[in-house]
This record gives sequence, C-alpha cells and structure tokens, in this order.
Amino acid sequence: MNTLYKDLIYLLSCAVNGITPDNARVEAMDLERLYRLAKLHTVRAAVCIALKRAGVQEKQFDQAYKKAVRKNIYLDMERTAILSDFEQQGIWYIPLKGSVLKDLYPENGMREMADNDVLFDADKQEQSKEIMLSHGYTAEHYGDGNHDVYMKPPVLNFELHTSLFGSAHAEPLYRYYADTKRLLIKDEGNNYGYHLSDEDFYVYLTAHEYKHYSAGGTGLRSLLDCYVYCKVKGEKLNWNYITEQCKQLDIADFEREQRELADKVFSSVTFPELTEHEQNLLDYYLTSCTYGTKTRSAENMVKKHYAKSQSKSKFSFIWARLFPDTEFMKQYYPFFYRHKLLLPVGYVWRWCKGIATNRKKLQAEMRALRKYDNKKV
Repeated sequence: MNTLYKDLIYLLSCAVNGITPDNARVEAMDLERLYRLAKLHTVRAAVCIALKRAGVQEKQFDQAYKKAVRKNIYLDMERTAILSDFEQQGIWYIPLKGSVLKDLYPENGMREMADNDVLFDADKQEQSKEIMLSHGYTAEHYGDGNHDVYMKPPVLNFELHTSLFGSAHAEPLYRYYADTKRLLIKDEGNNYGYHLSDEDFYVYLTAHEYKHYSAGGTGLRSLLDCYVYCKVKGEKLNWNYITEQCKQLDIADFEREQRELADKVFSSVTFPELTEHEQNLLDYYLTSCTYGTKTRSAENMVKKHYAKSQSKSKFSFIWARLFPDTEFMKQYYPFFYRHKLLLPVGYVWRWCKGIATNRKKLQAEMRALRKYDNKKV
C-alpha cells in the first residue's frame, strides 16, 4: 500500500480517536494529493480536524470543513422544518444514515453529509411531494425506484424512501425489509416519528453498505462509519441478535469482515499487520471512492450475471441488459410495468435514455464484458 493511503488512514484514526498527529509525519505529507484523495472518500472535514490538532492550517481542507459544518446545519434545519409538516399531515417518518451517524462522531462537522435520507409512509407519497415543493425543492426523481429525490440550490438534497430496498436489489435484502414497520420504535415527544433500535440501525447500515459494496463499491467513509458506530455503541449491542439478522440477510460474512477490518485499521495510529485477504478488502474500499465507480459497478454486474446464468456467452449478458426482467421494470419503470401492453415501448424508452444519458456506463459494461471474456475479471 502506498504512503498516501496510509497517511489518510493515519489522520482519520487520529481524528476519530482524539489523538494529535505527529508533527514531523504531517510535515512530510503531500497535502495536495491527500486533499484529492480525501475528497474522493468524502472525509476532508475529518482530516482537517486532525491537521488542526497538529497545528497545520491548510486552506483547501479548512474550506471543506467549514462547508461541511454549514451543510450539516442547513440539512438539520430543513429536516426539522419538513418533518414538522409531516407531523401536521399525519405522515410517519424515520431519519436514516448520515443524519444519525454524524452525531456519533466526536466533533461537530467531522462526518460529512451529502443528503437527508428519510423513510416515510409510502401511502402518503403525493402529500410528501406537495410538502417538498412547498419548501422550494424540485423533484429530480419521483415515482421511480424506492426513493424520491428532491433538490434545492445550492446544496440541499433529500432522498425520501418509500422502502429501504426495492425489488431490483438483492432478494434477501428486499425480502427482509419488505415490512420495515415491524422494526420501528415510536419516538417520544412527537406523534409520527420513529427510530430503529441500535442493533437494527447497525444491521440496516451494514445492509445498505453491502448494497453499495456489491455494486459499484463503497469507500473509506463507510469503513470509518462502521468503526465509529461500534466504538460508541459496540459494548451495549446484542451481537447474537445482529448476527442472526445478518444471516437472514445473507451478509453475515460481510458484516464480520467489515467490522474486524475497521477495528484493525482505525483503532490504532500504527498501521496494522493485515492478512492477504484483509489487504485486498482494504484495497477494494480505498479504490472505490465514496459511492463506487462505473468500472467496478460494470465488473460486478458482469460477474453476478454469469454467476447465476446458465449461459456463458456475451450475448446472454447483452440480452439481459436489453430486456431486464419484470421486477426490474416494476422498480425503475413502474408506468410501463403497470401497463403491460406498453412494456415493449418501455424497453425502447430505456434504450434511448441509456444512449442519451448513460453512455459512460454502457461503455464501462462493454469493457467489463471483454475483460471477463478474456478471463481477467
């Protein structure tokens, strides 16, 4: 592993463990390259805090940290206002992911947020849209997939989830969370707010990260989230329950390996001895960026297809991409799914949309297909 990766991990370990970095080591770091890498993993704010402890003021990191703090405040304020409207209209809701995780990090702003994720009553989807539009948001995606996306310039982004996983996701995840309401615990102090138990939040967090990990990949921030959550909550968690739920989700090995790697990597400022498997796993996180890459997504898609397909020809993959199954169409093209006679039109619409907006993704899939065919994947 190169020095740049180790420097990033070192500073993140210092940040979340309240340690002042070694000044001599920091002075030897290439902060320009470190900034670019931290940006790819959405951890610039945490690195900035570690650098400040060492007495280092770096303009790019400082600006990124201040932006992260401001954005977190804006997202909190908007979430409070919007959920107040949900309360008034009798829409049950539960904040997810970053809005909960950020408060577990040791300092304000250390954990950067991209958006507000909220699970809500799917029967009130139209009412939720009216609320979001009344707050000045634009519906970027609505009615497709398992979440609606709303944007308001310059930085506000909401994802309102009608379900935690859709039918196009891995079947064990979709099946387990088909009835999410059974897991929810009523908040105190409001009428329609809910939350997950600490165990169920961790299980969902792990399932969500697995979804990304097995698709386009997931970056170092997800590994850091795992470490921080277990550091804060770990001793109080019912690990027998967690293990059982992860077995039902078919992610038990992933959960254990991620947790053990996160603890090894971040619990000490001394870089640990890793097994070959652990090093490969860490490399996967380090080269995936925060939300994965098109190349990795394409390669994993090709692998999954051939793993479950009886045919090993290129044509079988291309056919499956041109004519995805009805569950896929139900999830991503519900209008054409509901009007079965229009399904052929739906396929043509999808092809045109792909050519117009997803050329890079299509090119990545073709490269992955050739790579697999050459037995290099």
